[in-house]
Amino acid sequence: MRAVTQTSGSGKTVVVALGGNAILQPGQVGAFEEQLVNVDAATRRVAQMVADGYRVVMTHGNGPQVGNLLIQQKVAASHVAPMPMDVCGAMSQGQIGYVLGQTLQNHLRRRRLDSPVVTLLTQVAVNAEDPSFDRPSKPVGPFYDQAKAESMMLEQGFAMKEDAGRGWRRVRHQAQRLGGRGELPAHHVLPQ
Repeated sequence: MRAVTQTSGSGKTVVVALGGNAILQPGQVGAFEEQLVNVDAATRRVAQMVADGYRVVMTHGNGPQVGNLLIQQKVAASHVAPMPMDVCGAMSQGQIGYVLGQTLQNHLRRRRLDSPVVTLLTQVAVNAEDPSFDRPSKPVGPFYDQAKAESMMLEQGFAMKEDAGRGWRRVRHQAQRLGGRGELPAHHVLPQ
């Protein structure tokens, strides 16, 4: 997902990357209100960049959010059919895009800036033979202690890795991107 905003005129374009761990910070449980406060703080700064004449393209991570959605799918599986990881990724893009767009629009309005905000869901094509499928490395979801991680690996077949001294997390492949699918080229959203 990307949130794109522009000013009228030919200001400089800047890309702002908001990591999934910035949206859901360590020690937080993942409540909507927590993520809203974190995103709101970021988009307040982005709105100021727009006020300063920048055209802004935002992109975001979603590892913690995807992991939490996967847990929700597992817990609710006896009541509703669970969705796979790629669909949970799309769900998190929609969720984060909605909150980014809403909070950014609110900050722009407060500054009396008439600047459109567009959110895009993205898909990528990857090579099915990419070796990363055999060596998952992209962390998703919450942190676990080693005993819980080992239990999840044995009982559920999850790939888990220790993450920078903070605990263990599920990991997924991070295949090399071949190209986008269903994306608008940037020039359709940000005029030259």
